[in-house]
Amino acid sequence: MAGCSGAGAGLERGDYLFDPAAGKVGEYRGQAGPHAVLRPVGGGREWRADPERVRPATRDERIAAGVRAVNERAGAAYELLRPPVPVPHCVHCAALAAARAAARDRFDWSAETDANVLLRRHLRADHPE
Repeated sequence: MAGCSGAGAGLERGDYLFDPAAGKVGEYRGQAGPHAVLRPVGGGREWRADPERVRPATRDERIAAGVRAVNERAGAAYELLRPPVPVPHCVHCAALAAARAAARDRFDWSAETDANVLLRRHLRADHPE
């Protein structure tokens, strides 16, 4: 690796490395054959990098990657707080929205949450963006 005397030399699991091919910082997970295995900061799908091209991440790169990971988690959590919006003229969306409204009217928060979950699943399956 750049700055190391051989692939993986001196690296420990958890070290932060910058992969110029991917243009991002990853957490070193180990070796897979001739490749360095990196995982996105904050978790996610691992990728393989050329061990001759990766380098230790700078302090600023580590901080930026951490902030990006926190913002992505916060965005996902925020989406769950907002009720899903039904697609106009979709019969299934209208039925789920009506079930949600009826549950809300009778103060049945569990049924309202269930309707939101079902509506989100329907939107993902039948109305991808």
